Amino acid sequence: MTASTAVAHTKAEERRALAVACGAHVLHDGYTDLVYVMLPIWQAEFGLGYAALGLMKTVFSGTLASFQIPSGFLAERFGAPIVLALGTALAGTGYCLAGFSQGVALLAAALFVGGLGASTQHPLGSSLITHTFAGPRSLKAFGTYNFSGDIGKMTLPAAASLLFVVLPWREAVAMLGGLGVLAGVAIFVLMPRFRDEAAAPSKIEKSSRAGGASHAYAFPLLLSVGVIDSATRMAFLTFLPFVLTAKGASLPTVGLALTLVFAGGAAGKLVCAFIGARIGAVATVWLTEAVTAVGIAVLLPLPLEAALALLPLVGIALNGTSSVIYGSVPDLVEPARRQRAFSIFYTGTIGAGAVSPAIYGLLGDAVGVPSALMVVAAVVLLTLPITLFLRPALASVP
Repeated sequence: MTASTAVAHTKAEERRALAVACGAHVLHDGYTDLVYVMLPIWQAEFGLGYAALGLMKTVFSGTLASFQIPSGFLAERFGAPIVLALGTALAGTGYCLAGFSQGVALLAAALFVGGLGASTQHPLGSSLITHTFAGPRSLKAFGTYNFSGDIGKMTLPAAASLLFVVLPWREAVAMLGGLGVLAGVAIFVLMPRFRDEAAAPSKIEKSSRAGGASHAYAFPLLLSVGVIDSATRMAFLTFLPFVLTAKGASLPTVGLALTLVFAGGAAGKLVCAFIGARIGAVATVWLTEAVTAVGIAVLLPLPLEAALALLPLVGIALNGTSSVIYGSVPDLVEPARRQRAFSIFYTGTIGAGAVSPAIYGLLGDAVGVPSALMVVAAVVLLTLPITLFLRPALASVP
């Protein structure tokens, strides 16, 4: 194989890996947010109260979060392609079963199956990116990968809404579930296979020996940044409608405001990854988290129109950090342990996002929404000194 042929082959492998990871992210994140579209339908179909509807969402999301670490272990044992392919097919099967469910118990079981399958995507898709891309190009690939998840959150619920116009909900949901089964087959066929890297001395091991004990805590420190960032994002989104309502916003205006935040967030995942590749992860985290804190603080006294104009920028900063910190995981973990590391990382960040609205909600009840949001803005600044301790570890990785 000539040098030019080898380069072309490598580029083709990179495109294939990115396509598989992004395609899986689109479908799995779409399945996760499709639950929101289905809740009113299930309420009417099964006569569920709001507590029961919340439980249905918790079954899916809780299963997804809880089984990410086991998914990483299974991938180490049987290989990422088969686990991600089966997980995608299982997620689709969950929606097929939901379409056939005749009672609440069967619906809950279907959502458990769907969440179980969806637990494979984040750790294994991220690991695929890190196997394929290195250095600053890895951050850019992560930005594209994270952005694709937002595409799924928009397109699959929209597709379901269109299908409901021409089909009963059961047939429509089963059809969307069948898409997951077909995607599982495609993933198994197309996903690149990589040799086990466990035996090779990694650059992480070399830098750890050179840098001493300061590098031993690099991954936990990065995880703590991810936990704070995720908790901040969910708390802000929980309080934002109440802040805008107090400024005189109507319900449609609140919906527009959330759309502006989500659109900015989707762009931020892509843009901040490229910024991180240019100026470094630590500098980018300082930029995004500082803008997030200042944006939240400035938002409170602004009139409604000015607040709406600010929200896209807040969304960019609010979500942009995630691409940088997720993209830094492979720089701090040896290759053989990356799937497990991503499993732990996503479990921690998703779990923090799940519990933070309740914790900050208690604070909001005690001191009011504006004061609680100021605490959120202050807490996010804790990430700045943490990233300073991460700088030596990240700087030692080329």
